[in-house]
Amino acid sequence: MYRLRILGFSTLLSYSCLLWADTLWSTQPENIWARHGFSFSGHIEPSYNYLSRSNHFTSGAHARVFDLEPQGFTLQQAAVTLAKQPVQGWGAVLNVILGRDANTLALAGINPDYFGIQNLGLTPTQAYLQYAFGAFKIVGGLFNCPMGAETYNPTVDSNFSRSLLDGFAEPTNFIGLQGSYTVNAAWRVSADINNGWGTIQYTGRPKTIEVSAAYTPHPDASFTLTGISGIEPLRDRASSGPTGRRTALDGAGSMKVTERLTVVLNYDYGLQTKAALAQGQTGPAYWQGLAAYANYQWADRWRSSLRGEVFTDRRGSRTGVWQTLKEVTLTLAYVPLKKLQLRVEARHDFSNVKSFVTRNGASANNNQQSFALEGLYQF
Repeated sequence: MYRLRILGFSTLLSYSCLLWADTLWSTQPENIWARHGFSFSGHIEPSYNYLSRSNHFTSGAHARVFDLEPQGFTLQQAAVTLAKQPVQGWGAVLNVILGRDANTLALAGINPDYFGIQNLGLTPTQAYLQYAFGAFKIVGGLFNCPMGAETYNPTVDSNFSRSLLDGFAEPTNFIGLQGSYTVNAAWRVSADINNGWGTIQYTGRPKTIEVSAAYTPHPDASFTLTGISGIEPLRDRASSGPTGRRTALDGAGSMKVTERLTVVLNYDYGLQTKAALAQGQTGPAYWQGLAAYANYQWADRWRSSLRGEVFTDRRGSRTGVWQTLKEVTLTLAYVPLKKLQLRVEARHDFSNVKSFVTRNGASANNNQQSFALEGLYQF
């Protein structure tokens, strides 16, 4: 009951603030920010989630990324974005989120717990300056990683729960410096130097390098190939101790097959020369995974998304268990209002070993079932 009150209060407060900000922005044509080319947007995402297991692997690691609560209501995100991104010249982007997801997205070295409430954090997810000149653009600060078919932003994802690849194979954002060049209407390349996977902490280790190429041959098709390599700690988010070189390759593609059907593929391969492995061991680690999506627009207000994945964590460096994970997710979305979307989701995860801890913690099983409801209001 206490958690339900906290969720209700947090959701109501977040919705009220976002609605007030949206109304204020839209009714003030002489707003000083708008006059200088800034845009303002936001969203709020409450959810109800039910999992048949405890949402932990036998290693103690979470079996999911953002939908962490095994049962109950959660304020996933209340987010606002202030941005100015001109074709030429100076610009800036600031994105801040409040909610349960902030605890997961906060960089190592940033404490999101401003309120003393376990499921209510606050953190920036983007905060950078940019300068564009000709076909070049330079970005400095906190920015998103181009790897993967999904993002931390639920308004652009087709499912409620995040993919295995998003959770265990890909970084989310970096602190660093990025340069990009638009070759032509179809090609764009970029490279960045950063602190490493999801960290603001300086450990004295060499920086991480990332390069990416995006190809858009047609408005209905896009492909991205990204490679990243750098020195990382044996365990994610560690600020000191032994390290190894982590290298990962990501490929993602999207194609609109018909007016209603869009298919998406995402492949990841990674290795680390020295990492923390299952059962307390250390050594080289390897992982790879493939995700496939079929997104179908049934009508103006109805759509569905079917996702299937396989992820192999050889030697257990990513999940703490040497295992091969698979999952199938079906999401049905309904848009009753222009700014409001409702989603219902069923997902089944299974492993080749008994890695999912049961609710009472007394044993483990090789599968996990979940059901979720999500509301998504955006402006």
